[in-house]
Amino acid sequence: MRIIEEGKLVFSFSDDAIVSLYDNWSFYRNRFNNAFGGAKAVDIVLVEKQRTWLIEIKDYRTERRTKRIELAEEVALKVRDTLAGLAAAKCNADETAEKDHAQLALARNSIGVVLHLEQAKRPSKLFPRKFDRADVTAQLKQKIKAVDPHPKVVDSASLAMRKDMDWTVTGI
Repeated sequence: MRIIEEGKLVFSFSDDAIVSLYDNWSFYRNRFNNAFGGAKAVDIVLVEKQRTWLIEIKDYRTERRTKRIELAEEVALKVRDTLAGLAAAKCNADETAEKDHAQLALARNSIGVVLHLEQAKRPSKLFPRKFDRADVTAQLKQKIKAVDPHPKVVDSASLAMRKDMDWTVTGI
């Protein structure tokens, strides 16, 4: 299993998965992050046989959302900037692994966008359940339909029921 920890979540991918934390890439952090007045990044880039998945992770189980920008808008900007970053990394990354990952990601037949959104199971005044997954999905669909006309908004429980996403997520 390939394991990626992001905050208090553990993502488990198959051994043959081509997966990495894109926002930790040297190319992104040292060169692309400051391009164009500041670029954003999704958390994970996963390359499968036919599809590249861009996975953004939001965990609001123990922390409130403080950004003023709409969640779907934030994800859309990260998707746009990540695709531009992958195109630049394919040509200009210094690390071979990053360059190869970018090349493989851009060579796939389709791009899937996933917002992994964890929220408090039992809403409280401190951590109210704010986001309806269907509403966020609809908003995201409008914003990124040119990239992925069917973006997914999942949490750990709903991900386990999906056949098209071959990874699991557990809490630490």
